[in-house]
Amino acid sequence: MSFLASLTPCASRLTVPPFARGSTIRYRRSMGAVSQPPSPPAPPFAERARTLVHLGRIGTLCTQLHRRPGTPFGSVAPYGVDACGQPTLLISTMAVHTQNLLADAHASLLVTQPGWADDPLAGARVTLVGSVERIADSERQTIRDDYLQRHASARSWVDFGDFGFYRLLVAELYYVAGFGAMGWVDADAYRAATVDPLADHVAGILAHMNADHGNALVLYCRAFAELEAEMAEMTGIDRMGFDVRGRRGDRRQSVRINFPRDVTTPEEARRALVEMVREARARLGS
Repeated sequence: MSFLASLTPCASRLTVPPFARGSTIRYRRSMGAVSQPPSPPAPPFAERARTLVHLGRIGTLCTQLHRRPGTPFGSVAPYGVDACGQPTLLISTMAVHTQNLLADAHASLLVTQPGWADDPLAGARVTLVGSVERIADSERQTIRDDYLQRHASARSWVDFGDFGFYRLLVAELYYVAGFGAMGWVDADAYRAATVDPLADHVAGILAHMNADHGNALVLYCRAFAELEAEMAEMTGIDRMGFDVRGRRGDRRQSVRINFPRDVTTPEEARRALVEMVREARARLGS
């Protein structure tokens, strides 16, 4: 079954002023009048950061270079996550970053939005800051299982004598949702947060919506965001709503459109999106 019921192009258009390239507007959760509040409904940064770390697989690990004190050293770092969302690392004592950590355990890990291929400054990213410690033997099996589920190729070296599991103890985080949306996140709030219920389905939903329901996305833009887009693509979705980037000629604008209620499964999201198509058509008289 299609994620949405069969849709047809919108028959009518709203007249709105041209929009600026790359600008962003977000709209209040409402099936009624459109408004532009300063703080639209969206999951808190702690939840969004936790979700991003869950979805990611590889980050940039920054340590203090032992041979040049005070100099940051960045390296590619596949990672897992523990029960609190803290990154776990499988690293060798022969690696420069491990030698750096043995001298100074302070580190950070940058995780960027998986699969983001557009303007890199418009994608989500989070920097987790803290110190790295070796995983206790009592936790090793659980951490090992999670890590190998994410990185199956590591089975080839996971049991080498120079490799061990470590964890980044998160002291604080800095989360950037995209242009104009960013801030520090309390570590305890991050550890207490849960991963968005749609997280593991996002890629499939976006691919389906953008491949098969571009007309519906244009309809949402016109009816709920007063955005006279000629084309539109869904760039993100969560339990509270979704992000759409509309195009008109060579101009683009991003908007957030909220669901009429929270959704927790792909089927609930599908029903809400179908409902919103009907509401959009009623608004536009099509």
